Amino acid sequence: IAKKAIYEGAKIVADRIKSNLEKVLSPNATGDLIESFGITPIERDKEGNWNAKIGFDGYDRKGVPNQLKARVLESGSSQQPKRPFVRPAVNATKKQAIETMRKAIDKEFERMRGGK
Repeated sequence: IAKKAIYEGAKIVADRIKSNLEKVLSPNATGDLIESFGITPIERDKEGNWNAKIGFDGYDRKGVPNQLKARVLESGSSQQPKRPFVRPAVNATKKQAIETMRKAIDKEFERMRGGK
């Protein structure tokens, strides 16, 4: 139940981040950064909490870490102004993601009780 609920909430946030990213990238971007974006498998940590991470993996075709490229876009650098796309997405979708997770949990509990 926890995995299903977390995935549903993470998907809402991830979709908005990806949408925002597409808006801030230059038209001649290779697409490597978008392709590297995703949600990690949902796992339980040593304290018993369920977690998933949303982020960037790997390297672009020039060997630059995609996490670094995303960080520079989000926070800027001495040579590039910041173009935030993660924080605005998280702020805009937090309540919706929490509500979606709550509904997913309620739906699974209802199904377990013999409901629809």
